Amino acid sequence: MAWEFETDPDFAEQLAWIDAFVREEVEPLDLILQSPFDVDHPLNRRFVRPLQAQVKARGLWACHLGPELGGPGYGQVKLALMNEILGRSVFAPTVFGCQAPDSGNAEILAVYGTQAQKDRYLQPLLANDIVSCFSMTEPQGGADPTTFTARAERRDDHWVLNGEKWFATNARYASFFLVMAVTDPEAPPHRRLSVFIIPKDAPGLEIVRNVGYGDRDPAHAYLRFTEVAVPLDHMLGGQGDGFVVAQVRLGGGRIHHAMRTIGKARQAFDMLCDRALARISRGEPLASKQMVQEKIADSWIELEQFRLLVLRTAWKIDREKDYNRVRGDISAVKAAMPKVLHDIAARAVYIHGCLGLSNETPLAAMVLDSFQVGLADGPTDVHKVTLAKQLLRGRKHSQGLFPDYHVPTRRAAALARYGLSGDEAGLKAAIA
Repeated sequence: MAWEFETDPDFAEQLAWIDAFVREEVEPLDLILQSPFDVDHPLNRRFVRPLQAQVKARGLWACHLGPELGGPGYGQVKLALMNEILGRSVFAPTVFGCQAPDSGNAEILAVYGTQAQKDRYLQPLLANDIVSCFSMTEPQGGADPTTFTARAERRDDHWVLNGEKWFATNARYASFFLVMAVTDPEAPPHRRLSVFIIPKDAPGLEIVRNVGYGDRDPAHAYLRFTEVAVPLDHMLGGQGDGFVVAQVRLGGGRIHHAMRTIGKARQAFDMLCDRALARISRGEPLASKQMVQEKIADSWIELEQFRLLVLRTAWKIDREKDYNRVRGDISAVKAAMPKVLHDIAARAVYIHGCLGLSNETPLAAMVLDSFQVGLADGPTDVHKVTLAKQLLRGRKHSQGLFPDYHVPTRRAAALARYGLSGDEAGLKAAIA
């Protein structure tokens, strides 16, 4: 029997290097650079590229990819242990070549792209010479694909795309877009959509405006497509395969978001503890107050519970080799993630007082981020429904008037089994 909570010594050494490297070399970039996705910015090239070279020399570049794509092909448990460190920094995923949404988009291109598309889009994407955008959500229907109206129609030797997309992350920096559009409006809901590659300079593609939230970079675009011509071979997968294609990126993307959220939540927890120890109120540290101690205890428990759920889900993905067979677990992780981050960060804000609310600590932004992770890649409610359906599917239930766990019924069966009456068993009332 193998049931270990220890990390292989060689990989533990790598994790120690990653931890120190991120803390000393990467986290300072978060304070002086703008967006990690603005890959052509002179300061990004000046400061990020040398760090990426160090990561590559260490063999830690794009660890989610297999050797055929330039990565070491780490399993999800190793990725979890890495990502909870990378989650502390905005720039760390880019420095290590595993930034979303590019990581998921690369997986789609690797599976469905032609060789020409891989040469044009995938290879520079893997090298972080360009970035990409996954354009799915629409303004009238949010993230519900069955309400999408952006339409691609076949005309002779190409597709023509018309419609609008909303909150398309990194559109302003992207060299190409992966766009979900309706190709079969009369088909069953999950067979209506297809995915297309659209280059950024395609005639008819317009960024109506860039949208941000809080003080974050306004990098989420409102897009409009007007008579955009798309070559036939720029459809990824077959016609109507949009849901299948999207799942290539969403399964791994959701668990990786959760891994990085552990790192962010731990940062908030550390700030909570630091402030509780450092701040003196009425002659003693806040840490001496029982209600503050309760906040610290609750935060630690929630963080460790969530971390173990993420690691167990990662372990199951490694074992099953199929995201669909771990779908319920991934939904559980996705549903738990926003509340854990929100509650820990909110407690830390409260203990910091107005400093916690201000933009002079990252805590208020973390609270806002908790809502973002609750919406990205499907809202929390949808994942709870998915999990419940998975848990109930195939489960047997009681058939009688009273449930199988009804105590009087079970007691009567136990008395009959052992040939006893209620009186003989010392029961106060006879059992019918």
